[in-house]
Amino acid sequence: MTEILYDLMTLGRCGMDLFAQNIGADFAAITGFDAHIGGSPTNIAVAASRLGLRTALLTAVAPDLVGDFVLAHLEEEGVDTHYIPRKPGTHTGLAVVGVQPPDRFPLLFYRHNPADIWLTVDDVAAAPLAKTRALLLSGTALSRGSCAAATIFAAQQASAASVTTYLDIDLRPDQWADPNALRAALGQLLPQVDVVIGTEEEVYALLGAAPESVFAGQRLNPEQRAELNVVVPIFLAADVERTLILKRGSHGASVFAAGHAAVDVSGFPVEVLNTVGAGDAFAGGLIYGRCQGWDWRASVRMGNACGALVVTRHGCAAAMPRRDEVEVFLAAHGGPSA
Repeated sequence: MTEILYDLMTLGRCGMDLFAQNIGADFAAITGFDAHIGGSPTNIAVAASRLGLRTALLTAVAPDLVGDFVLAHLEEEGVDTHYIPRKPGTHTGLAVVGVQPPDRFPLLFYRHNPADIWLTVDDVAAAPLAKTRALLLSGTALSRGSCAAATIFAAQQASAASVTTYLDIDLRPDQWADPNALRAALGQLLPQVDVVIGTEEEVYALLGAAPESVFAGQRLNPEQRAELNVVVPIFLAADVERTLILKRGSHGASVFAAGHAAVDVSGFPVEVLNTVGAGDAFAGGLIYGRCQGWDWRASVRMGNACGALVVTRHGCAAAMPRRDEVEVFLAAHGGPSA
């Protein structure tokens, strides 16, 4: 029997996040920022670690002070950093976030030659994927550099070792040349993936008829949402082993699997302070539930609860809830399987 070292390993983007301290202020009026670690796979690793999973992050940082910051904070969060090489000649990524509730959270990426896009196949080969229960991949990791090949290689290695592989589409339009590039890259990865996680807009960009509107930052209209309910089963019919988790914001999430009726799991009514990081908290909670052997409904409810807590808080990785907080929240809302 293979020794299991980690419950979850995540692969992809990492860096420093600067969150505006002046909540509600126009971006030009911001006078101070709080510094945290960030990047979707990084946030998911932190979320899972805080819930009690043994986690590791497979990424890269530069030999710079921001890289030092990222590694130090990951270690504080209990995320294993042994598989994070330094890449000379690069920078560690940075994101700057404004907070203007309830629905404006301007986000600017500073990713000029970021270290994480230069993760290599050799870096992945050095990580113990076969000793990991689950692997979380990010769609953005396919957009540039050697990390695209490294991500596909990681998925292949995980599949060969029967490691459950999750893909968070993690659509960042400014990291892609065009929608077709996104679809082509994800198409190479999907055969190795067990679970796909995405918002309505992200899944529509992958499967819908006109993804350009999503790339322009538009939300889906009712007709496009109805289209999703048609194209998702068609997508899943090609592979009965794959599950798709469709995040619907305040409405919760839906689980689609070929040959099964969709499972809709309601969200939680909370007052929104900051939506950035909610999807990463959701993924951490979902994977936590699956690692406990829970069914999809209970696991998605756990994810919804984690996301609901994060949107009431300031920050992203720093806002991820701990297991006791989620348990109290769920108990107040009817329990984990309500």
